Amino acid sequence: MNPRRTLATAGRVLTQIRHDPRTVVLLLAVPSLLIGLLAWIFSDTRVFDTVGPAMIALFPFTIMFVVTSITTLRERRTGTLERLLSMPLGKGDFILGYTLAFGLLAVLQSSIAVGFSVWVCGLEIQGSIWLLLAVAVADAILGTTLGLLASAFARTEFQVVQFMPLLVFPQILLCGIFLPRDQLPDALQAVSDWLPLSHAVDALRAVATDSQDAAYVAGELLIIGAWIVGAVVLGSITLRRRTP
Repeated sequence: MNPRRTLATAGRVLTQIRHDPRTVVLLLAVPSLLIGLLAWIFSDTRVFDTVGPAMIALFPFTIMFVVTSITTLRERRTGTLERLLSMPLGKGDFILGYTLAFGLLAVLQSSIAVGFSVWVCGLEIQGSIWLLLAVAVADAILGTTLGLLASAFARTEFQVVQFMPLLVFPQILLCGIFLPRDQLPDALQAVSDWLPLSHAVDALRAVATDSQDAAYVAGELLIIGAWIVGAVVLGSITLRRRTP
């Protein structure tokens, strides 16, 4: 991989997104709007303080997965990737460039979502808000890299959507949003321990309630980071130049 080519790829992606206002709004505003809707629904209760941290993990993760996977697949289907790879650009440069570009958007998206949740929706945070933001950013980048991985296998946008029941929905069901993970059946609890969204939700809740120290949160971030690196590497290996 070449850093200059990787950065050039990231710059090209950011330029394309800048000229697509709908994608910008979807990435930056929609997670906060959904969190705001949830806070409004539970405005007369304390439920939002319980589920709010999990929503900071869920909404950015899901939206980054969808947008990244479809955008990357479109590059391959239109022949753009094939033309790029005919030049001195490796698959790793392409995947890492996309990761950097959407990772920057993930930072902005998560910052807006966390700020909106805390200062507008009134989500109570007992721990460090900066640590909360770090976990939220890692979680959004995780959605980005899993989306890149899904796009490497899919042939159409419809197939990308079909990857959501495989890669996204099980994580939502088992991450502890609907039932605490320690109350899941033993087999499902064991599966949830291997899913990265579970660790993101656990870390966000730990920061929100200040129930664990920074070392615990750092350990959860390392697990999320390992999934991010693994998805980037596997996506680089399996990426095809063009969809048949």
